[in-house]
Amino acid sequence: MARIKVRKGMPSVQLAKARFAERLQERFYDPAFEPLKAEIAKIVAAAWDGYDDSRKSPRTRPAGRGFADPKYELSVEWTAARNAIRRAERQQRSPSSKSRILLINGSPRSDQTCPGEMSKSFRLMEIAEEVIRRERGFEVERLDLDRQTSEFGIQIHPCKGCVSTAMPLCHWPCSCYPNHSLGQTNDWMNAIYPMWAAAHGVMIVTPVHWYQAPTVLKAMMDRLVCADGGNPDPTSTGGKDAQKAKDLEMKGWDYPRHLAGRAYAIVVHGDAAGAETLRRSLSDWLADMGLMGAGHAAAIDRYVGYYETYAESHRALDDDKAFQEETRNAARALVKAVRLLRRGDFPQPDDGLVDPRPK
Repeated sequence: MARIKVRKGMPSVQLAKARFAERLQERFYDPAFEPLKAEIAKIVAAAWDGYDDSRKSPRTRPAGRGFADPKYELSVEWTAARNAIRRAERQQRSPSSKSRILLINGSPRSDQTCPGEMSKSFRLMEIAEEVIRRERGFEVERLDLDRQTSEFGIQIHPCKGCVSTAMPLCHWPCSCYPNHSLGQTNDWMNAIYPMWAAAHGVMIVTPVHWYQAPTVLKAMMDRLVCADGGNPDPTSTGGKDAQKAKDLEMKGWDYPRHLAGRAYAIVVHGDAAGAETLRRSLSDWLADMGLMGAGHAAAIDRYVGYYETYAESHRALDDDKAFQEETRNAARALVKAVRLLRRGDFPQPDDGLVDPRPK
């Protein structure tokens, strides 16, 4: 078979030193930084050196045993994220551990910033959490994705699409970030990956935004692509060597599903359109990763204050007792599914089948 070559030809985005300095100094726009001009100039000079030298991972150490290339210099930050995931996986597999539900609020809305009011997703998540916490042997870990819009220093950087070059180039966990030379730091995903790994069940409560997942939720979804077929050994591709990754995939890749076997529930709400579409998209996405639905009652889409004013939406949720109870039922169904899974009493009809199209 002919070797598959890497395609290149896009225009350079490399900045000149003056433009780089101009962009970095924009971060110090506040007049409070005026007395610190000399210090900022030194910071800019140090940052330029890292940018010009492309120091993506300035702190590394040899990978060590268990990797394809033990001498390869791995990012200290990536290694820490990998170790956190492995600890979470051991906890998740331990028969003595409590059953853990990862409860995700997919709304960017928060009363801690511009909207000035809590989200309905937050309220529904609390309704679900109350149900789960009453169950013996269960614990809840909350993931409020609205923190990206309201909390300093938290963000989920966009997926760079490494998987479309070759699956082995997409590392588990993602090694694209942090990229210190480009200022792509404070990436939240290294804390989020272990949350998913430790969970026995996942429940997503989210609004629909323009027929799609909200930005904060979609960012996390895209960055979880490495959980579905990702390469746990960056040394096997020499880091981000696209040609090595293509060669490795052409030799045969098994597309490991790192989060398979967990149960899920979904609650989607909207005000006029798109809730059903998003609920289906989320179900398909989770199923593609090998997670299992907790039943019909655990995947719901509803409208709150259908075509009514936005100002009244919380009052509309107050009045919709049926939707509140449906949210409780979704949580109850997820609890039951997790119990069955952990006992080995939740068999799937397709267990043991060989996928002729793994991808």
